[in-house]
Amino acid sequence: MKLTLLVDVVGAGLMTGGIYALVALGLNLQYGLMRVLNVAHGEFLMVGAYLTYSLHTAWGVNPLLTLLVTGPAAFGAGLVLHRLLYARLVAASDSREALESRSLLLSFGLLFVLQNAALLLWSADLKGYSYLSTPFRVLGTVFPANRVVAACVALGLSVGFYLVLQRSLMGKAVRALMQEPEGAQLVGIDVNRLHGLCFGIGIAMSAVTGSLVSMLFELTPFIGLPYTVTALVVVILGGLGNVMGSLLGGLLLGLVETASVYLVASDVRIIASYAVLSLILILKPSGLFGR
Repeated sequence: MKLTLLVDVVGAGLMTGGIYALVALGLNLQYGLMRVLNVAHGEFLMVGAYLTYSLHTAWGVNPLLTLLVTGPAAFGAGLVLHRLLYARLVAASDSREALESRSLLLSFGLLFVLQNAALLLWSADLKGYSYLSTPFRVLGTVFPANRVVAACVALGLSVGFYLVLQRSLMGKAVRALMQEPEGAQLVGIDVNRLHGLCFGIGIAMSAVTGSLVSMLFELTPFIGLPYTVTALVVVILGGLGNVMGSLLGGLLLGLVETASVYLVASDVRIIASYAVLSLILILKPSGLFGR
């Protein structure tokens, strides 16, 4: 393989994987910690993308600065949703299986609500804008500058969140709750409060990812679900409840998909993604990096 092609595949794969990692981290927080299977996760990505689009096109706000709006707004929305819906669901469920099934049904309803709200507000027409579309050269390979910036921001946020989990008191509480829920409650960790915070952070990660995605692709109210599916693949690939696993799994999936597009055809990208998922479920159901 020529050096230029190798750089192209690896660079594009890491850029794609950085986006995958950030959106998967948010879902892993919800599913790995709370056992809430939120299939509406990608719809918050869609809403974040549309908010950035609206702020940029209507008022000329720099798309990167809109992260300061979409992130906190989504975090607040996540806290409200948890308080009104998911906290009651957790309290009413007497087993993990019951919680997973009920949260799945609830999030399906939320998915349709958000999709139809987006249709009413922004219509079904394709929306988009141009930002940092200038070329960026690396070892003779050209990448769009907006993809490089989006990937760097996504990876920076992902690594920063991992460091917070490793070094902060809240991070230790989250890791304890993921590893041993009963023991965490016995040592005085406020489970309900921590669930709410993590649910809000997960929603914020999805919305921020949407802001970055809006810099790269055209938008429709239906872009969210494919990202939810991809996030689930990454979570399973990296290991349920494993934050570093989600980060590495996202990068790995991005590399696999990009390599399949370059070496075979663009049509096999989704096939390659599901092939990886199938192999992991068969060979190592706990994920490449375990829990």
